[in-house]
Amino acid sequence: MLTIVALDVVLLVVLLMFSIPLPYCFGGALMFMSVFGEVSMRSMTLWAFDQMINPVLLASPLFILAGTLMGGSGIAKKLLDFVDVFIGHIKGGLGVVCCVTCAIIGAISGSGFTGVAAAAPIMIPRMVEQGYPRGYATALLTVASILGLLIPPSAIMILFGWITETSILACFLSTLGPGLAITFLLSVVNLIWAKRFDLKLESYEVIRERRREIVPRALNAVPALLMPVVVLGGIYGGVFTATEAAAVAAAYAIPVGFWIYKGFRGGNFLPLVRDSASSIGAIMTMILFCLMLSQTFVILKVPQAIVEIVYSVTQNRTLLLILINIFLFGVGMVVNDATGMILVAPLLLPLMRELGVTPIHFGAIMGVNLAMGGVTPPYASILYLGMRLGKCTFQEILGPTLVFLIFGYVPVVFLTTFWPPISLFIPNLFGFN
Repeated sequence: MLTIVALDVVLLVVLLMFSIPLPYCFGGALMFMSVFGEVSMRSMTLWAFDQMINPVLLASPLFILAGTLMGGSGIAKKLLDFVDVFIGHIKGGLGVVCCVTCAIIGAISGSGFTGVAAAAPIMIPRMVEQGYPRGYATALLTVASILGLLIPPSAIMILFGWITETSILACFLSTLGPGLAITFLLSVVNLIWAKRFDLKLESYEVIRERRREIVPRALNAVPALLMPVVVLGGIYGGVFTATEAAAVAAAYAIPVGFWIYKGFRGGNFLPLVRDSASSIGAIMTMILFCLMLSQTFVILKVPQAIVEIVYSVTQNRTLLLILINIFLFGVGMVVNDATGMILVAPLLLPLMRELGVTPIHFGAIMGVNLAMGGVTPPYASILYLGMRLGKCTFQEILGPTLVFLIFGYVPVVFLTTFWPPISLFIPNLFGFN
């Protein structure tokens, strides 16, 4: 039976290589298993639909809707203006503004796409005007946008908690430490690199004038800053669940966009909702097929076989964790983060438990690896979106992207794996072990 499973995985990889839409890729792999496997697809379909009506899963499409509305409401621009007034005049400060703003947007939307879509049209032209190379500016914003997958609330951590039956709040908190560490490292790398650029910094008179804008900009940014406070405060305070928080975020963005920032005008509100609905439909279909395929592998005892195969190669814990990180990074390179999470989490969870890694810690390891895959070709959907919005070529963006990943991201991947406190310290403060 393992031979059939191996052939099914090969078929899935081949379909993915031909750039076939993800739902069809997993649907084709399922059809193969229905013909050659020994699992009843009828019972599997009934099981999958039963899982899909879980209220926890509803949080993902609601956060997608909230992120889309946030991008069109004007909230992102107000956040940029607010952060920019403090450090935008420092050499390299505008790059730090970019990183911090993407982290804040991540605390609202839980998505990497939202950070790119909301900040790129505003941030990249401003950085280019100051003297940053277009490819560099686009790369920094694109890599920083994947913080939306790590800074709570994170859509992929909702999926991980749902699949592994781990507390959603604990999963959120496990990626907060790595997310903040990545924000810091990206900012440091940017400040060092920016010294090489001939940037047009503002004069002392302009800086003094900008300082007078601190209070007005702060007041103007209050509705935008309240959004993550309401969402995260409500979750951590036990006021509402992650699903209810997603609904609150979506509902909150509507009046702010219409009457405060007036970003919803010219008939752009309904098109935004339609685009969001289209994305949600495709994602939920993909989740259904991916969930069925993953459960098929579980029924066929593939996780136990993986444990035996891996231990037959080596029993060195450090080497095993390095190999698992490489595998997760490879998964992120060929499928999106949600797909990788649903497909791989149940397969590797028994192995990680054998290695003494708790589910909360494992969630953080998966999160940072799959997020990095979003800007690493060939899949690299977030990278390609950034290229399109930043109006730059692949050659222009590739070099800076690799530098930011190697020096700003990879160290945190190893820290998360081999130094558990970076991901477990905050969950432990809230009583999660």
